[in-house]
Amino acid sequence: MKIGIVSKLFLLTTALCVLVLTIIFGGQALFFEQFYVYQKEEDVKTALQAYKQDYLKNAGDAQAMARLEQDFYRKHSTWITALDAMGNLIYTDDFYMEVRVERSTDDFHMEVRLKRPTDTPALSGKTMTIPLYSVMNVEDFSKDIPYLEPFIKEGLPITIEGIMVKNRLFPQRMGPNVSELRKEARLENQHLVKKENEVVSRFENGFKFREKYPTDLVIGTITKVETPEGTGISRYTNHLFLERVKAFQADLLFGDYDGDSNPNRIMNYEENHVNYKIFVDRIEDPAGNPTYIFAMTSLQPVDEAAGVMQDYYVYIIIATLLLVLLASFYSSRGIARPLLRINHTTRKIAELDFSEKIPITTKDEIGDLSRNINELSDRLHSYIEQLQQDIEKEKQLEHTRKEFISGVSHELKTPLSVIQSCLSILRDGVASHKRDHYFDAMENEVKKMDLLIVDMLDLAKYESGTYKMKMDSFAIDAVIGQVCEKLAIEIEQKQLRLNLRLSPAIVIANQHRIEQVIVNFLTNAIRHTPERESIYVSTVEERDTVTVRVENKGASIPAEHLEKIWDRFYRAEPSRHRSTGGTGLGLAICKKILELHGVSYGVTNTADGVLFFFHLNKKV
Repeated sequence: MKIGIVSKLFLLTTALCVLVLTIIFGGQALFFEQFYVYQKEEDVKTALQAYKQDYLKNAGDAQAMARLEQDFYRKHSTWITALDAMGNLIYTDDFYMEVRVERSTDDFHMEVRLKRPTDTPALSGKTMTIPLYSVMNVEDFSKDIPYLEPFIKEGLPITIEGIMVKNRLFPQRMGPNVSELRKEARLENQHLVKKENEVVSRFENGFKFREKYPTDLVIGTITKVETPEGTGISRYTNHLFLERVKAFQADLLFGDYDGDSNPNRIMNYEENHVNYKIFVDRIEDPAGNPTYIFAMTSLQPVDEAAGVMQDYYVYIIIATLLLVLLASFYSSRGIARPLLRINHTTRKIAELDFSEKIPITTKDEIGDLSRNINELSDRLHSYIEQLQQDIEKEKQLEHTRKEFISGVSHELKTPLSVIQSCLSILRDGVASHKRDHYFDAMENEVKKMDLLIVDMLDLAKYESGTYKMKMDSFAIDAVIGQVCEKLAIEIEQKQLRLNLRLSPAIVIANQHRIEQVIVNFLTNAIRHTPERESIYVSTVEERDTVTVRVENKGASIPAEHLEKIWDRFYRAEPSRHRSTGGTGLGLAICKKILELHGVSYGVTNTADGVLFFFHLNKKV
């Protein structure tokens, strides 16, 4: 039986997806938790290296170290702090009490020795600083605890029992007096007490233990109690972390942790069925003293995630299998889809529709075929567009020729009629005394025809679509000044007042053609300005452009004619007729010149005249 390629692809894809699914879920069930723990451990170890550098830079600054601890927890979800060589928190200036020692003994089991006046106590007369976090919680000060209220207070007596390590007392129990040290109302460092009971069993008898780990009982008076306020309280509210710090201190004091032989240590800890990792790194502070970086991170997120995922494995597998079947079916059909797209696109190309392209999604033979068809489409489109542009240019040239012939025929009709009339008069000998007058009239008409032909040729050249405007840089104020000098005689003949307000600016344009525009604008203004009136020529310099303005006083142009005056042979009013005006092509030529420059231009009526303007780009 013949099996189609779609069926083969469907079965192969389904088998492959099921295999991948099995590997993913099997690997996740077996190795995900171990991988997460390993990755978490490596991330924290890397972060600790950076933290140690920051710690050494900010050692001695309690506020900076508090910020470092907070930032470390926010970035890595890991609690961290610094301990001194004896395992105490380094920065506890906000949670401690001072005790003035009155009596002490090196053996609290012989209380009678406290009554002997011949004793020479080791700590008598000194002031001790006791970090309160080691024996109590910071929240206890805000709770109504009957035994604590009169107990930890300045001026009250206190009894402290603890071990002596390097001539320093580490409290194990506290009470208002000796009799209270074994009662419920006492304060206690449970880790030191528990560690003592554990270590004492390693010795032959209690005397051997006391020789190595002497204890002391101190009776004194509380002289100062300092408790944290505001955000500082949060440092002591993480009791789980503080308990691990105190447990580490107990190991350190009783010799179960050797920082010299094992400076870096990672320990596992479990509390309430939650696993934790503890990191201890031994370093030296800037003064050369041993310091321990103590960090603790929870592994609860991975435990919760693994448990939830195991509960939902059945649903995930069923949903994934359905997705695999659908994906296999559609992927099999998807292989044939590019061929359908190729057929659809080539049909559009045959209809000269090049707007659609074949998406190239593969690098195989189908992808190469799609790419070649797209290139063929682009080339055909380019050639057809070029052909259409050539046809449009040819149409435009033909249109220009027709308009040129029509305009010349229309405009030459009047001067030829005048010349013909004059010649007839001269040939017939009528009014021979006006012979010179008729010759002057014919000469004037010939000059007008010559000017008309020049303008028509210029306009035809600009409208042909083949003329390229050559750009250069020049000073626009100098060009305007030169034009005004050329037209000075015409201005004086009408006794006009020419007002110039020019700012020096360098523009990018074709100097000869822009001069032609200015001549046309200014000549037009002279022609239509009444005698003894004013003409204003100015330049307005802006950020990237310069605006050239030519304003004349006189009759305004009707609003309905403002847009039409740029057309060839158009005259907006009876006063602008051929006998007093120009060829009727000046503004049309100006329009084409400015359009070839790609700049804006326009005309507007002012309060008592007309304003022509155009913009030019400044040289950068």
